[in-house]
Amino acid sequence: MKVAVSIPDPLFAEADRLAKRRKLSRSQLYAEALSLLVSREDRSEITRRLNEVYSKIDSRLDPGLAAAQSEAVREEW
Repeated sequence: MKVAVSIPDPLFAEADRLAKRRKLSRSQLYAEALSLLVSREDRSEITRRLNEVYSKIDSRLDPGLAAAQSEAVREEW
Protein backbone atom coordinates (compact mmCIF):
# COMPACT_ATOMS: atom_id res chain seq x y z
CA MET A 1 0.00 0.00 0.00
CA LYS A 2 1.24 3.45 -0.80
CA VAL A 3 0.89 6.13 1.83
CA ALA A 4 2.17 9.67 2.27
CA VAL A 5 3.52 10.69 5.67
CA SER A 6 5.28 13.76 7.02
CA ILE A 7 8.42 13.39 9.12
CA PRO A 8 10.96 15.96 10.25
CA ASP A 9 13.77 16.62 7.77
CA PRO A 10 16.58 15.54 10.13
CA LEU A 11 14.86 12.21 10.83
CA PHE A 12 14.29 11.67 7.11
CA ALA A 13 17.97 12.29 6.40
CA GLU A 14 19.06 9.89 9.14
CA ALA A 15 16.66 7.24 7.88
CA ASP A 16 17.93 7.70 4.35
CA ARG A 17 21.53 7.20 5.48
CA LEU A 18 20.55 4.12 7.46
CA ALA A 19 18.71 2.63 4.49
CA LYS A 20 21.77 3.13 2.30
CA ARG A 21 24.11 1.58 4.90
CA ARG A 22 21.82 -1.42 5.22
CA LYS A 23 21.28 -1.57 1.45
CA LEU A 24 17.52 -1.26 1.84
CA SER A 25 14.96 0.82 0.05
CA ARG A 26 13.24 3.51 2.10
CA SER A 27 10.05 1.47 1.94
CA GLN A 28 11.81 -1.60 3.31
CA LEU A 29 13.41 0.43 6.10
CA TYR A 30 10.13 2.06 7.12
CA ALA A 31 8.30 -1.28 6.96
CA GLU A 32 10.94 -2.88 9.23
CA ALA A 33 10.79 0.02 11.66
CA LEU A 34 7.01 -0.07 11.86
CA SER A 35 7.03 -3.84 12.26
CA LEU A 36 9.43 -3.56 15.20
CA LEU A 37 7.35 -0.83 16.83
CA VAL A 38 4.11 -2.77 16.43
CA SER A 39 5.74 -5.90 17.82
CA ARG A 40 7.09 -3.99 20.83
CA GLU A 41 3.68 -2.48 21.52
CA ASP A 42 2.04 -5.93 21.31
CA ARG A 43 4.50 -7.30 23.89
CA SER A 44 3.93 -4.25 26.07
CA GLU A 45 0.17 -4.82 25.98
CA ILE A 46 0.61 -8.48 26.92
CA THR A 47 2.82 -7.48 29.86
CA ARG A 48 0.29 -4.87 30.95
CA ARG A 49 -2.54 -7.42 30.89
CA LEU A 50 -0.52 -10.03 32.78
CA ASN A 51 0.43 -7.46 35.40
CA GLU A 52 -3.23 -6.57 35.76
CA VAL A 53 -4.22 -10.23 36.26
CA TYR A 54 -1.43 -10.97 38.72
CA SER A 55 -2.13 -7.82 40.73
CA LYS A 56 -5.55 -9.29 41.60
CA ILE A 57 -4.46 -12.78 42.65
CA ASP A 58 -1.77 -14.27 44.86
CA SER A 59 0.77 -15.64 42.41
CA ARG A 60 3.45 -16.55 44.94
CA LEU A 61 4.87 -20.04 44.75
CA ASP A 62 3.65 -22.42 47.46
CA PRO A 63 6.39 -22.60 50.15
CA GLY A 64 6.40 -26.43 50.09
CA LEU A 65 6.82 -26.51 46.33
CA ALA A 66 9.55 -23.87 46.49
CA ALA A 67 11.43 -25.97 49.07
CA ALA A 68 11.06 -29.12 46.95
CA GLN A 69 12.34 -27.31 43.86
CA SER A 70 15.26 -25.90 45.79
CA GLU A 71 16.13 -29.36 47.10
CA ALA A 72 15.86 -30.89 43.62
CA VAL A 73 18.33 -28.36 42.22
CA ARG A 74 20.90 -29.30 44.86
CA GLU A 75 20.73 -33.01 44.03
CA GLU A 76 23.56 -34.41 41.92
CA TRP A 77 22.60 -36.23 38.76
